Amino acid sequence: MTIQKKMNKEWWIRLALLTIGLIIAHLGVTLFVISNLGTDTFTVFASGVSHISKISIGLCHSGIQCILIILMILFTKGYIKTGSFVCCLLGGPIIDFFKWILEGFVSAQSPIVIRYVAMVAGCIILSIGMALVIESDAGTGPNDLVAVILTDKLKKFQFRTVRIACDLFFVIVGFALGGTVGVGTLVAAFLIGPVVQFFRPLHAKNIERILRKDKA
Repeated sequence: MTIQKKMNKEWWIRLALLTIGLIIAHLGVTLFVISNLGTDTFTVFASGVSHISKISIGLCHSGIQCILIILMILFTKGYIKTGSFVCCLLGGPIIDFFKWILEGFVSAQSPIVIRYVAMVAGCIILSIGMALVIESDAGTGPNDLVAVILTDKLKKFQFRTVRIACDLFFVIVGFALGGTVGVGTLVAAFLIGPVVQFFRPLHAKNIERILRKDKA
């Protein structure tokens, strides 16, 4: 097998792992959303911008992501990859699919204990999937890339610390602009970063093992 073919095969493996991570992550997002205990931190920011601009939350969410992609292409190198666009395109449909399956089991009318379990489980599952997406090295969604880039640039701060800081920034600015914050938002802000950091080295080892077997 030529070097070019090996590189192409590795790229497809990484993209496949990113897609698996994306599905896992958005299963977590769906559980978080249907628990009805607050939106994720980036959505709070988008809803705040929506409140000020009078543009729909969905358009604000997509618009901010597009702006982030443009800025990252212009001012950073190697962070925006094919997988970044895959994340942007597939996230919504995956969430809609899982909502169709799960919203009959958990909703705003469910007992509060079930809603809290769904919310915390959602944050953890989201973090596991996000860690796999990041370590796939095939690209990451632009809002998640903010913490990755800052961690690489600042160096002395661990990912979990930077991620918490980014999430709190989104929450504070979004709330100040008129976005809605729930208890789930605050749990997500403080839980996702540490859980992602915990799983990243585990995923990195497994991915390296998969690629090593493929090259053997």
